[in-house]
Amino acid sequence: MNKIIIGLLVLIFLPVCQAQNDQDFHNPIITEKFTADPAALVYKDSVYLYTGNDEAPEDFHFYKMNEWLVYSSADMVNWKEHTVPLKVSDFKWAKADAWAAQVIERNGKFYWYVSVSHDSIPGKAIGVAVANNPTGPFRDALGKALITNNMTTQTAIDWDDIDPTVYIDEKGQAYLYWGNTVLYWSKLKDNMIELEGLIHTVDLPNFTEAPWIHKKADWYYLSYAYGFPEKIAYAMSHSLEGPWEYKGLLNEIAGNSNTNHQSIIEFKGTPYFIYHNGGINPNGGSFRRSVCIDRLYYNPDGTLKKVQMTSEGIQTTDN
Repeated sequence: MNKIIIGLLVLIFLPVCQAQNDQDFHNPIITEKFTADPAALVYKDSVYLYTGNDEAPEDFHFYKMNEWLVYSSADMVNWKEHTVPLKVSDFKWAKADAWAAQVIERNGKFYWYVSVSHDSIPGKAIGVAVANNPTGPFRDALGKALITNNMTTQTAIDWDDIDPTVYIDEKGQAYLYWGNTVLYWSKLKDNMIELEGLIHTVDLPNFTEAPWIHKKADWYYLSYAYGFPEKIAYAMSHSLEGPWEYKGLLNEIAGNSNTNHQSIIEFKGTPYFIYHNGGINPNGGSFRRSVCIDRLYYNPDGTLKKVQMTSEGIQTTDN
């Protein structure tokens, strides 16, 4: 009889315990869709998360991405999906590939720098969309590509013009960084849709792609995908024009995803490291990725502690 009672108690309480355990796991943060290449924007009292949408079927062994997505959160735990704000088809000169992108606000407008395949100029290109609010709708701001593959000749590959990231310094000067195997940067004019001056390059160890710039105190941080399969490394500088001093690895290979694309923000006084992995089972992987979030920590000298990727992710009590 005792065994029967114990068995019944296990059956009663096991689902409750399982539900409680499931609630402790917040990574990946979005499970309804496959999301990749996260770029976060802190605006007023919310975080806006912009991602690509991995649409590749299981038997399709490359990226299939036609649109970008946007989510918002006031606590980094609960995320609201908004109407699809931008598609490749919104750029008449582009033909495919809604790859990595970033949104930045300036003077009440939101500028979205995107990676796509150009329709008539061979190779990848960078375009700019604009909107009056962070959730769109966005429209092509320029009517043509901002950067095309024939503008950068440092490498023979035709996919080196991808993964744009933008930062505006304290003087109001905007800088655009981008690249694959070669890291490029240029100033932007105040209108945010024209380059100002020459295109420069930065030499960093094992640079692959995915540059991201953030600032803390007097330091600028340039993080990027390192090697392949990709880890994340970073460098530091007192100027967006360099020189950049390499500091080492920031995190390791992200689960079962060959790529590793990060976004670093501070929200309500807390630093966060946003990335993707292939963590949705059983169908996740390098071409069906998922966004995750973990805490970021600084050492007393300003360097970054290595990020510990977790299944627990961000808990409500962290905020």
